[in-house]
Amino acid sequence: MKEFICSLAKKAGALAMEYFNGIRPNEIHSKATAADLVSTADGKVEQLIIETIRSKYPDHNFFGEETGKSNTGSEFCWVIDPIDGTQSFVKRHVYFSISIAFQKNGRTVAGVVYAPALDQLFYAEKGKGAFLNDMPIHVSGCTELADAACTTGFACVRAKLEHNGLPLFNALVPNIRDIKRCGSAALDLCNIACGTYDGYWEYCLNLYDIAAGVLIAQEAGAEVRDYWNGTDYPAKGIVAANPALLPKLLEYTKNF
Repeated sequence: MKEFICSLAKKAGALAMEYFNGIRPNEIHSKATAADLVSTADGKVEQLIIETIRSKYPDHNFFGEETGKSNTGSEFCWVIDPIDGTQSFVKRHVYFSISIAFQKNGRTVAGVVYAPALDQLFYAEKGKGAFLNDMPIHVSGCTELADAACTTGFACVRAKLEHNGLPLFNALVPNIRDIKRCGSAALDLCNIACGTYDGYWEYCLNLYDIAAGVLIAQEAGAEVRDYWNGTDYPAKGIVAANPALLPKLLEYTKNF
């Protein structure tokens, strides 16, 4: 599985970079709101991923951001975000990624997140650890919010939710060392996995945003919860950090 899924991510990344670098024309449209974008590249990259998987696993199911769900009755499903961080992508900012998760009976057993503009390929398989460019990775040892570099996103703000995450942001940021803004939930989780960031939270995401990244973070030693310390993420928000730091983030998110 590792060889197939990693080569697939690199193949998809190579196509994405052709649009990113202007080799192929990339039309951009708004989705439900003007702040939520989709590009030609999103559709073409997802199509490439699905066609490649189908050539090897014709009976498997798919859940893609652009094409939605298919159901062949298989116990296996591929969860795909062809370009996570489209806003960064269309602005030629390097923080975007291809996210592919492989699930069996609803549980992610392998996942890859590839940031082609950074040449960073994160991979994990259930029970086998997490890796960045074939090197093992682990979460940071940060134990205090005052020392933590955290990251978040604003999907709930883009969705125009009346109850959004800005009050939570305003409560947390004065109590941490630094805040980062990547623009790709998949990469945020991977940066938790390799210790670049210490804590992450976000609300109003979809499964395809986080499926691969959650496994990578968990296999690197992170704990992942919803805002109220349950496992109903991303429906009830998502929080990720090492085991020592996570409860301190949950003290804030539980009041969301």
